This record gives sequence, structure tokens and C-alpha cells, in this order.
Amino acid sequence: MQQPLKMIKNTPQTYGSVSKCLHWAIALVIVGMFILGLWMVDLTYYDSWYVKAPHYHKSVGILIAFAMIFRLLWRWSNPTPKHIVSHKPWEVSLALATHVLLYILIFSILVTGYLIPTADGRGIDVFNWFTVPSVGSFFDNQEDVAGDIHYWSAWAVIALASLHTIAAIKHHVLDKDATLKRML
Repeated sequence: MQQPLKMIKNTPQTYGSVSKCLHWAIALVIVGMFILGLWMVDLTYYDSWYVKAPHYHKSVGILIAFAMIFRLLWRWSNPTPKHIVSHKPWEVSLALATHVLLYILIFSILVTGYLIPTADGRGIDVFNWFTVPSVGSFFDNQEDVAGDIHYWSAWAVIALASLHTIAAIKHHVLDKDATLKRML
């Protein structure tokens, strides 16, 4: 009974299966949402995806919000694996700053993604399963201001995630340490 629990939770040496699954699933979905977001803004009124694409984008965004909240709670309730001894202090600091900034930016995207369509008082239908109600408009031009923040935060997440990926590959290929293996 002890072994399966160990595989689910993080250990001092590696991440558990829940952390790994959340990491990769959320990363892939966020990249997909970024691509979908870029594609759907160029749709015309007469395009068959004009209504469907934003519906899917908003629905998946709400599900990502739930997954991110769970991920944050899971992260707080599990030990983070110890840093690899070969990591330099600046690498450890930069990795921590990158992770914190990624969380802040992702939650910024999620909050602004909620504020854009709910500014007019309508809720968000999540795959027609349930509706997340609107809390109304908090400031003038909410959909435009939130839209700009949403757009630039999404680009920042993609840029930062790209650097994160490059760093993981660097650790694997050049440093030959277990940084990447711990998350695979």
C-alpha cells in the first residue's frame, strides 16, 4: 500500500504522478488555447467557427482555472523535490522566479479571460454543462482592458514557458542531470 501512494505524491527526489500529469496536461492545453486564441480572433461573422471557437475557448479556460486551483493546492500540500546539488544558486533562484511568474501570469490570463465575456452581465456556459455567473463590470471598458492584459499575458506565458523548456533541455543535454527526468 505504501508504494502506490509514493508514486502519486511528490518525494524529496522526484515529482509524483499527480504533479506530473497536472504539469503536462495544463502545459499542453495552454499551448492549444494560445493557438486557438490567435486563430479565432481572425474569424469572420460568417465563419462556421465564429461562435463555436470562443465557446470552446471559454469553456476550456474555466476548466483550466479549476485545474490550476487544484494544482496550487496540490503543490502546497506536497513537498517540492529538493534541488539537485549541481544546480548553481542563480539557477535555483531563476527557476523559482520563473515558476512564480508563470503562476501569476496564468492566473492573470484566467481572471481576465473571465472578465472579458462577463462584462455585459452574461455568464460563461461551460460546454453547456453549467454556467459560471457574471459578477458584472468592475471598471470602464472592462472587456477592452481585460482583453489587452489577457493577450499580453498569454504571449508572456508562451515566452516564459519556452525559456523554461530550453532550460530543462539544457539541464538534460548539457548538464546531464535529472532535472527533466524528475518531471517525465
